[in-house]
Amino acid sequence: MKLTLDLTKSIYENASEYYEKAKELKKKKEGLENAIEETEKEIAKAEKEAKEEEKKVKIKREKKWFEKFHHFYTSSERLVIGGGNAQQNDIIYKKYIEENDLFFHADIQGGAAVVLKDGLNASEQELNETAQFTASFSNAWKNANATVDVYCVKKDQLSKHAQGGFIGRGAFAITGERQWFKSTKLGLKIGIKEGTLLLLPEVSSIKLEQEVLIFPAKSGKTKGELVKSLSKRFNTHPDDVMNILPNGKSKLNL
Repeated sequence: MKLTLDLTKSIYENASEYYEKAKELKKKKEGLENAIEETEKEIAKAEKEAKEEEKKVKIKREKKWFEKFHHFYTSSERLVIGGGNAQQNDIIYKKYIEENDLFFHADIQGGAAVVLKDGLNASEQELNETAQFTASFSNAWKNANATVDVYCVKKDQLSKHAQGGFIGRGAFAITGERQWFKSTKLGLKIGIKEGTLLLLPEVSSIKLEQEVLIFPAKSGKTKGELVKSLSKRFNTHPDDVMNILPNGKSKLNL
């Protein structure tokens, strides 16, 4: 290290000048180190926020035809679809119910028209799953009922025409004997399976990751509150949760 001395000044004056320069350089160094540290913190914060935003952004995939309805697959992989409103109930009746299917409805005014595909060959477990799903997507959930009666019939027992009466939108005339599922308990479960958010009847034998049970309750959370907490729990868009939940207040069993 080379030092340049001012010969017009004494040794002590030269030393004092270098001491002051050293103090000034030390302050600049400390300021630079602080600036670097703050910059590193800002970079780390920005990277964390970017990762969180990346998690929230989901690539929109093309939906299958039945995903516009309430739906699930039974424990034996039979498809079940249910109308979300009167118009969808009519669409299901006109376009999607076939000879081997079974039509389910809760014994209460207002509810989903539910179809179990290939229902004539379904097991008792699948029938019970579909009955609970039907019960849960009826006005019994809004009323916070614990149970409701559910029935099912074959396709040829359904009609949009009745003698001396008008069949309104989303409703049907039914003839013949019905198969009853008395005092069907209302209850659903939501969770992840193979990276997909699913809503199933509580009695389904299918196991879900991060599974949450949902039941109707007068003092429970509103649908909006439920959507907020569940979308955060499952790290998914709120619309994905909103579209599959029944209307009315609910309580959770984590």
